Amino acid sequence: MEKGHAHHHTGDFDARLTDCRVPEPVRTYLSRCARFHSSPAPGLLIGAFMVDYALELLDATTEEKLFAVCETPKCLPDAPQVIAHSTTGNGRLKVLPIGRFALTMNKASDNPTADGVRVFVDQDKIKQFPLIDIWFSNSPEFNKHTMGNDLQEQIFSAGRKILSCERVRVPVTFKEQWKPVTCPSCKETVPDYMVVEGKCAACGPMKYYAKI
Repeated sequence: MEKGHAHHHTGDFDARLTDCRVPEPVRTYLSRCARFHSSPAPGLLIGAFMVDYALELLDATTEEKLFAVCETPKCLPDAPQVIAHSTTGNGRLKVLPIGRFALTMNKASDNPTADGVRVFVDQDKIKQFPLIDIWFSNSPEFNKHTMGNDLQEQIFSAGRKILSCERVRVPVTFKEQWKPVTCPSCKETVPDYMVVEGKCAACGPMKYYAKI
């Protein structure tokens, strides 16, 4: 958590939610997401509104088994994890490094495909909110140190007004049957379907560390 930024203090953030009269259940979603994320990042706040919108479109509750795909790894994935319990660990969240600020959600299905909804930040609608617009476009005009609190309040005011949605159909991925395979390089065990050119991915294209 960044120090010295009033908009990162839980008490101040919750007070701002009250002052801006953010309705339930979004208010609770926003507060929970901010604590989980360790700060009320703008993208996370917008993400909470996106998940709330998707839940309504799906006529779903947070207690149902829901699946989500986020099209950016930045901030947005934490919203479905906190609100809808869709996590990478339980296999109900996919994060695709596409770069679009969009989220797709669907209910569980026994069929090869499932109907869902895709919610995204609409470039045309965002123009109504100048501060969100310059932040979202990564403009040098935006200064997080002096504009952070005002940006939060504009996000609270905008809510769903900057979002659009579409009905989509997504493939359903079922759990794969697998067998353990020992990597000949590192001698560790991996599922057979994750072997790449005879080795585990960490000994090949996904190597990310060097032993010391």
